[in-house]
Amino acid sequence: MTTQAPRAAQAVTLPASLDEAVAALAAMPAAVPVAGGTDLMAAVNSGQLRPAALVGLGRISEIRGWQYQDGHALLGAGLTHARMGRPDFAALIPALAAAARAAGPPHIRNAGTLGGNIASAAPTGDALPVLAALEATLIVAGSGGARREIPVSHLLAGMEMLRAGELIGYVRVPLLHAPQVFLKATGRTGPGRAIASVALVLDPARRGVRCAVGAIAPMPLRPLEAEQWVAQLIDWDNDRGIVPEALAAFGQYVAAACIPDPEPAEDGTVQPLPPAVLHLRRTVAALARRALGRALS
Repeated sequence: MTTQAPRAAQAVTLPASLDEAVAALAAMPAAVPVAGGTDLMAAVNSGQLRPAALVGLGRISEIRGWQYQDGHALLGAGLTHARMGRPDFAALIPALAAAARAAGPPHIRNAGTLGGNIASAAPTGDALPVLAALEATLIVAGSGGARREIPVSHLLAGMEMLRAGELIGYVRVPLLHAPQVFLKATGRTGPGRAIASVALVLDPARRGVRCAVGAIAPMPLRPLEAEQWVAQLIDWDNDRGIVPEALAAFGQYVAAACIPDPEPAEDGTVQPLPPAVLHLRRTVAALARRALGRALS
């Protein structure tokens, strides 16, 4: 009895700049870009992917940090979850730091990157609802030094896609200087994949609340009507107070918007939600209520 190891990639290129990486992808259309490799290696190990070539992004220093730009933070796509979880980053974008700390065990946080979380677009990606709530924008690198911008929500919804040979270079996030919260529920104690998550940010300048629910759908969901409704109930001029009943109602509003009741049948009857779905809706309601309460406290 013999075993055969999976065939290794035919070529590995290690560019030193974003433009070099784009050029390498143009020269090898079948190549797959890899940064932390947490999702890629899982696909390789399961036999779902056998890349003919790899373009490693680990040596591109320009995308492994961040800088300030016109009231925004320009985050490199190569930022690891471990780096985003540190206190200095948490002071900048608290919800994204919280999501990074919840992304998994240490070996995943040390390797996994912000750009990889976005590019893989897994529904359970912890950074995705935070970026949706922050209304972040991607800066995509193309051939010949070209750069274009895509709202993160457009990419996740499939409204705009990466073109052949393009790479996510940076993520532009507005600095709101206001409370932000990320909460998630998992199926077990400790780090794990989310069964539901909620990101909530306050925008005092616009007197707005932005909320995104992750893991329960292929992409983060924004309950826009619930956001607008609760924003009108907050006392923005004083201590951002709100009555406790509104917190509970907000949680129910968010959950019902993201997990609605079934459509009535032809005879007008409405089937109840299955117990598992009803439990998920209650979980989303609790997360949304707690997130808003913490943001306003």
